Amino acid sequence: TGALIVIERSTKLGDIMKTGVQIDAVVSQNLIRNIFFNKAALHDGAVIISDYRIAAAGCFLPISQNPQISKDKGTRHRAGVGISEVSDAMTVVVSEETGAISITQYSEIKRNVTAETLREQLSALHNKTTEGKRFRLWKGREKDETKTDR
Repeated sequence: TGALIVIERSTKLGDIMKTGVQIDAVVSQNLIRNIFFNKAALHDGAVIISDYRIAAAGCFLPISQNPQISKDKGTRHRAGVGISEVSDAMTVVVSEETGAISITQYSEIKRNVTAETLREQLSALHNKTTEGKRFRLWKGREKDETKTDR
């Protein structure tokens, strides 16, 4: 089962949410599994998480035209990079063919991420606050982000 999960940060994704079905539900493993079940109506689009809630599902994302993205990656991966090119969102991409996890953020894609690395990235996104500033952990770098985000 593949998945495309976008976590909204300071860049509001209201226009993207309007391309899908509004949900406004608590994030849960069962709901995400049901959305991305391969026979479900919404499984081909993206889920947008905003304020720790599933805001919308079945959303259409901008597709990256970046020629550096490997040709073996399809639309789901290109959409993950595409949304990261126009926003500060973090996206989790799960390959439908292989089950491999990728993370996109800041126009970059990190492929073949382990479950532990994914947990660390999500935790950093949620917990890393120092003196009112958020920090990100990406490719071993820390970047000061003074914008208020989630």
